[in-house]
Amino acid sequence: MSMKCIFLYNPNSGKGKIAKKLSYIKKRLCTKYDEVTVYAASGARDLEEKVRESADAGYDAVIFAGGDGTFNNILHGAGERNVQFGYIPAGTVNDVARSLKIPRSVRGALNVILKGHSETLDCMRVNGGNYAMYVAAAGAFTSATYKTPQWSKRALGALAYAFEAVKSNMKLDVFPVSAECGEKRVETHAVLILVLNGKSVASFPINKDGSMKDGKIEAVIIKQVQKPGFFRRIGAYFSVASLFVFGCKVKKKDIVYLSGESISIQTDESVVWDFDGEEGIRGNVTVEVCPRSIRLFAPKNKKL
Repeated sequence: MSMKCIFLYNPNSGKGKIAKKLSYIKKRLCTKYDEVTVYAASGARDLEEKVRESADAGYDAVIFAGGDGTFNNILHGAGERNVQFGYIPAGTVNDVARSLKIPRSVRGALNVILKGHSETLDCMRVNGGNYAMYVAAAGAFTSATYKTPQWSKRALGALAYAFEAVKSNMKLDVFPVSAECGEKRVETHAVLILVLNGKSVASFPINKDGSMKDGKIEAVIIKQVQKPGFFRRIGAYFSVASLFVFGCKVKKKDIVYLSGESISIQTDESVVWDFDGEEGIRGNVTVEVCPRSIRLFAPKNKKL
C-alpha cells in the first residue's frame, strides 16, 4: 500500500539549517514514504493553514521542522484532529524536543521518525481555543522568548534570549494572582507563573519529574509582596534562579507548586501570556489537559 507524507518547515527557525538539508531530509523520508511533499511556510498563519489542510488530505504523516514556536503553530493548526506527526527540532532552544528526548540533530530526529514508534501525548488547551505543548507562562523574563529579534537568535543562539531578558525584564513587575487547582486555592501577588506540561523550560529541566502522558499539568508561582522594597526584589531574583537551577519543587516559602488536570488563574488584563515561546492572550486563563491528543513519533522506551 502506497504511503505519503508532507514535510513542513519554518525557514526562519534556528539558523536556517533545515533549508540547507532539504535534499538529505527528503531522501531519508523517501526510504519510508512513497510520496514526500515539501512545503516551506511563509509565516505562522500560513503554517497553521497548511497543517489544517494537510490533516484533512489523507497523508499518513505530517512531518515538520522548526523550534518550539513552530510546534505551537502546528498545534493550533491541527487542533485535536487525529494526525500522525513527526518532529525535527530546528529552533534555538528546542524545549519540546528536550522534554521528549528527541535528538536535536536532523539525522537523529529522522532516525526516530523512520523507526516509526509513535506515542500519544498530552497537550494543554487554554480558554478553550488556544494550545500549548510544554508551557504557558507569564511574568519575569517570559517576554524575551517572543521579543528577541530573529537576527539576534541567528547570531547568538540561546544567548540572545538572555540579553533580551536582561534588557527588558530586570524590573520583575508584580501582578495579582488568584489560582485554583483542584481543591487548592492561592491568593497572592507574583512575579512569575509557569504552567507546565513538559520537563524543560529555556533548556533547564525545571520540571524533570513531569510527564507529557500522565494527564496532569504542573504549575509554579513565585510570590511577591505588592510593593516590594530593595531586599524583596533581590529575593525574587534568587527565587527565579533557584527555580531554574533546582527545579519547580524547590523548597522556598515564596514558591508555590500545584498539580492537577486543570488550573484557573485570575489576574490583570495587562498580564501577557506566553504559549511555548509565542506571545499569547492577556488576563485570565483556564489551562486544562487534553489527554493523549497528540500522536508523535518519539524514542521508544523513554520516560516521557
